[in-house]
Amino acid sequence: MQWRKVGSLPAKADCDEQQAFVDRKLAPKLREAVRGQRTVLFLDASHFVYGAYLGYLWCVVRLFVPTGNGRQRYSVLGAINAVTHRIHAITTWGMVDSEFVCQLLREIRSSYAGKITIVLDNASYQKSAQVIALARKLRIHLLYLPPYSPNLNLIERLWKFLKGKCLNSRYHADAKAMQSHIDDCLCDIQAERYSEELQTLMTHNFQSFAEVPTVAA
Repeated sequence: MQWRKVGSLPAKADCDEQQAFVDRKLAPKLREAVRGQRTVLFLDASHFVYGAYLGYLWCVVRLFVPTGNGRQRYSVLGAINAVTHRIHAITTWGMVDSEFVCQLLREIRSSYAGKITIVLDNASYQKSAQVIALARKLRIHLLYLPPYSPNLNLIERLWKFLKGKCLNSRYHADAKAMQSHIDDCLCDIQAERYSEELQTLMTHNFQSFAEVPTVAA
């Protein structure tokens, strides 16, 4: 027995549908990517609200982080290459919408030749007619995840990694200071400063919820 942090399980996740998606759709594309026959990227947006991000620290007494008002939100729309772990990211203090997604699709297409598959969730701004039409024009294959499947999106691990590196247990005097820490961390990731850590983190093994123990009601 060990002292462990409790995990969360999307209540509406369909484990059988997730496994079928991995076996029949995702895994074949990833095998092609490993062989250099296709580029596969995982895309998602992360929204960082200005406030305190609590983590763990070695300390003699419990420490407290001053928190902001939590009304300002800095958003990062990113995509990570499933093999090289190259990051493509655009940021905004405004809304993430279909045009924003299209901007990232254009950047991705200009960065790679050949076949491209982008794995993404079913957010309305990512599944709009505008996004689908541009992807078709750019010859990008959009592979939509099953509903309630953040565990199958590789970039979710990157967002958690980023928060641990630059936000958790850190004081940010204002929202711009938080933005600066996020931008610096993204630059460090793009410069491959954390390449060894990401190599371990970004494996093609995906969490299955089929047989995990759950807390009783």
